[in-house]
Amino acid sequence: MQIQVVKSKIHRVKVTGADLNYIGSITIDEALLDASNIIEGEKVSIVNINNGERFDTYAIKGEKNSGIITLNGPAARKVQKDDIIIIISYATLEFEEAKTFKPWIIFPNENDNSLT
Repeated sequence: MQIQVVKSKIHRVKVTGADLNYIGSITIDEALLDASNIIEGEKVSIVNINNGERFDTYAIKGEKNSGIITLNGPAARKVQKDDIIIIISYATLEFEEAKTFKPWIIFPNENDNSLT
């Protein structure tokens, strides 16, 4: 039997932009992607702390150490600049493997989305 578990989580980052006219996705600072073990193109769930919205999109790489967190395309309607969000990705694992799996969870600075 397989189950889905949290693989990666970027806990509480500030939205730096919302670009309705982009194709779609979320642009995430490369340093945050690396630290959370999320890869470009990976499906991610977004939870907006400010308004309760929950939706799925995919990650694209933003400039390293820029702090960028931009929602693109239709997802831009579900956030506003300066909203605080949580970014989560999941993995499907065998049940026994899932019992010992340890996710990558990071807690960036909410003010500038840095890892320090």
